[in-house]
Amino acid sequence: MTSSSKHLFADLDLSRRLEKTEGEGNRSFVEARAQISPEVGAEWTRIAGTYALFDGPRSPLTQTFGLGIFQEVAADDLQQLEDFFLGRQAPVFHEVSPLAHPSALHLLGQRGYRPIEFTSVLYRPIAPGVELRFQGDEAIRVRIADPQEADLWASTAAEGWSEYEGLPEVVLELGKVNMARPDAFCFLAELEGFPIAAGALSLFEGVALLAGASTIPAARRRGAQLALLQSRLQFAAEQGCDLAMMCAQPGTPSQRNAQRHNFQIAYTRIKWQLFR
Repeated sequence: MTSSSKHLFADLDLSRRLEKTEGEGNRSFVEARAQISPEVGAEWTRIAGTYALFDGPRSPLTQTFGLGIFQEVAADDLQQLEDFFLGRQAPVFHEVSPLAHPSALHLLGQRGYRPIEFTSVLYRPIAPGVELRFQGDEAIRVRIADPQEADLWASTAAEGWSEYEGLPEVVLELGKVNMARPDAFCFLAELEGFPIAAGALSLFEGVALLAGASTIPAARRRGAQLALLQSRLQFAAEQGCDLAMMCAQPGTPSQRNAQRHNFQIAYTRIKWQLFR
């Protein structure tokens, strides 16, 4: 690989880098939401090193990241986290790395939590000049969307999920907030000047978090996703990142495509929900 090969072992240090990057990215999103939609009451905090994020009771961002990764978890810590969400009439979700301190699992078992979801966390080293094996329409061009193109980027991203009932509306709303983040880069793939795919990127301490990629149904199987991936990796490497990460549901085409391009599974997180 490259000089970044020291990161190839999925240990606690790597998990801390990845979880902190995702926590910081979502913190930035919550702060942007608070600015453009103050009625939502979006807030965040850190308790025992854990990011607690509230973006409205039904938002997929309303949960924690990093529980037990940065330090041991005490019962009082978990109580404070639960109070943060319950006090806002929101369900309590913790997305937990398998490298978390054993105290986290012990307390989750004691307090009425159940596992409800798995997520594969994938990563790969990057360096300037990173290239992927591109097989697609050479007419596809990728660029970073301008701030005034928030509606265009969000609507393109939403159309990419049009076959899933109710999801395009969620993606459209989240996309507009994402464009308002000062530390997010929103990419568009275009064919003959027409936007056909969208993807987001955020950077934190040398780690590039790739998220939100989708292609409109009429333009699929032409290489737009791969073009977006390569452009985002190249941009991140130019900004000094040595590592890229993404998350996917286990066994999905998204995970398979990532692994085809040298992403490795660091670990599989479990999302826990409080049932009382």
